[in-house]
Amino acid sequence: MKIIIKNITANPVVILRRAGYTFQRNEGKEMSFVRPLARAGYPRFHMYVSVIGPDMKISFHLDQKKETYGEGTRHHGEYESEGALKEEARRIIEVLSKMS
Repeated sequence: MKIIIKNITANPVVILRRAGYTFQRNEGKEMSFVRPLARAGYPRFHMYVSVIGPDMKISFHLDQKKETYGEGTRHHGEYESEGALKEEARRIIEVLSKMS
């Protein structure tokens, strides 16, 4: 799922920390953030963020469990714009709009 936050006025790490996300790492021009929903770390929301001018582009999904690699690799993620992802997008927009 993708959302765009217009005209950010603070560092994305600070902004997303207030929304409950933890910075993970830089991946090229994108930053990776997570928000675990359970103590074990999964399921979790996982997002990639890029800043384009004054706007922040967020692409995120829900990881149900840790990825597995090898033959028949599966990521175990949800990417559709419904259910938990739709609610999380709404929550992020609400939290970040209060900061503007």
